Amino acid sequence: MAGLLVSQPAHADTQQLGPTDETITTTIVFGVRHEEQLKRYIQETVTPGSPHYRDFLSLREFVTHYAPSPGQLRVTQRYLESYGLKVDKVFKDHLAMTVSGPSSAFELVLQTQMDNYKEDDVRHHPHRRHHFHRPRHQPHMPRLLLDNDVIAVVGLSNEYQFRPMHASKAHISHADALQLVPGSNTIATGVPGQYTVADVANLYNINPMYAEGTTGSGVTLGIATYADFLKDDAYAYWNLIGLPGKADRITKIHVDGGGDFGADAGSGETSLDVEQAGGLAPYADMIVYDAPNGSQGGIDMFYQIVSDNRVDTLSYSWGLPEIFYYPELNGGVDYTNTMKALNQAFMEAAVQGITLFTASGDSGAYDTNRSLPAPYFTTPLTVDWPASSPYMTAAGGTTEPVSLTGRCGSGTYPIDVQGERAWSWGYLADFYQTCYGLSPIEAGVFSEGGGGGVSVYWHRPWYQYGIVGVRRSEPGQSMTELDVNPTVDYLDLRAGYAGRNVPDISMNADPFTGYLVYSSADGGLLQGYGGTSFVAPQLNGVAALVNQRNGGRIGLLAPQLYQMLRRYGYGPDSPFHDITDGDNWYWEGVPGYDQATGVGTPDVARLAVLLSTHNGHHGHGGHHHGH
Repeated sequence: MAGLLVSQPAHADTQQLGPTDETITTTIVFGVRHEEQLKRYIQETVTPGSPHYRDFLSLREFVTHYAPSPGQLRVTQRYLESYGLKVDKVFKDHLAMTVSGPSSAFELVLQTQMDNYKEDDVRHHPHRRHHFHRPRHQPHMPRLLLDNDVIAVVGLSNEYQFRPMHASKAHISHADALQLVPGSNTIATGVPGQYTVADVANLYNINPMYAEGTTGSGVTLGIATYADFLKDDAYAYWNLIGLPGKADRITKIHVDGGGDFGADAGSGETSLDVEQAGGLAPYADMIVYDAPNGSQGGIDMFYQIVSDNRVDTLSYSWGLPEIFYYPELNGGVDYTNTMKALNQAFMEAAVQGITLFTASGDSGAYDTNRSLPAPYFTTPLTVDWPASSPYMTAAGGTTEPVSLTGRCGSGTYPIDVQGERAWSWGYLADFYQTCYGLSPIEAGVFSEGGGGGVSVYWHRPWYQYGIVGVRRSEPGQSMTELDVNPTVDYLDLRAGYAGRNVPDISMNADPFTGYLVYSSADGGLLQGYGGTSFVAPQLNGVAALVNQRNGGRIGLLAPQLYQMLRRYGYGPDSPFHDITDGDNWYWEGVPGYDQATGVGTPDVARLAVLLSTHNGHHGHGGHHHGH
């Protein structure tokens, strides 16, 4: 059973306020038919030489082959209505339906009790609502729903909210003591911390694509987010840097009423997503889907996106540690089915040829540290969801070369990053220790960095087998609360698990070598912003360019990256730069694949040539092709 947002460990300061009598809305998700066949078909769509290479399915074809039967939907709907519940909507892909009614009706169907809670401790719970409802114990799926292949009921809990994956240097200790050595100022500023999309084009060899006339024209790129934004902010950013582009090209689609607007809601995240993706593909059309922040909003948003099948590429820069869905961290209630339900939407996107990107996180190798921080909790090696999905391409982070001067007593302390390296703020540790006597935790720089590591939930996908550098999960990883007496060990993570490795590919994400953003909700023009939040939309824009050059959709990118790694390595024809320096607080940048930067960073022009060499089934633009 799945919840609207998974909860963290139940602390003594979480007050139970008694039964809820609210009207609740949930989304019921059905399992796909012929799942193994679907997985094989997806693999064939991205395998050159396969009879189904780039032979993507239309929505109608997907429904015919893989969706539950109309009979299953009808029987389920009648059963729910017999309990006084109302089916408000059936998604066009037939995999999900939204259902509303009194909490008492859900309690009857699922044999659980819905309670209200109050949480005041925001130190431990920066992404938890103050008032929320959730099941008191594990709900039970009735036999009829199981027989009809229902895999999840999402929305029984509205406790928890996703976090945006952007970072800034504002919150670290003595941030004003670190000054940039400035550079020049043009459309591409060349100034770390004030980089624009034109700098990204310079850094990763995108300019040859523009020179040949590839600008994203004819392609629709999508953004999935939990916060509304002002379209004018994106146009203001592009105008500010003098970027030519298509006028009036942004469409908004509000799912379930849409997300909130404001700095706290994350509107700056949405603005930067649009500005980065649309800035790199300046003539692409854009659709921005936003939904209320929570698991049900996420499920409804992604099922809407794949049911619409209008976007060719899509990025999403929000997430949560995957272990936050485990029953041990949720009072015994298991929410992992929420991940399974969302993963199905990603599988549908893949078979339809939509290229998905997501941020790998900004807490380095210790993904839980942003929500359950040291020294109050242990920092087990963990990865972010949905970056750990096998059907997502996970975007990691690097630091570009930069020279900083730190104020140190009456003198200065030079900090030089010579070459591009895996992003973590570990390179500031000596400065803080020497000049201020602060540990990385005390200085606030731990564990900021590019997310990466090994999933302990999702198994290693086919495309990562045989890749040198792909690892199993490490031993001795536990989630323990340390500032209580006695300490509480919530969860021991499984060791030696052959899990999905993240990230897949990386680009610059360090706020010190970061970017300009224009966000009215946050006060206008901002500088020194970074995070893997930037990399996912940048790759989204790159994929839009590749789509245009290819004359159609390219599908799930991750497997194609590893095929190229096998074939070209890091030789003269390689589309990758190997990042062999730096770390993300645990995993090091080493020759070849690593959990700090994936396959490395892209040479976009070369990548585009290789991705558009084999164009599969010509003549249908990669969109809708019958059998």
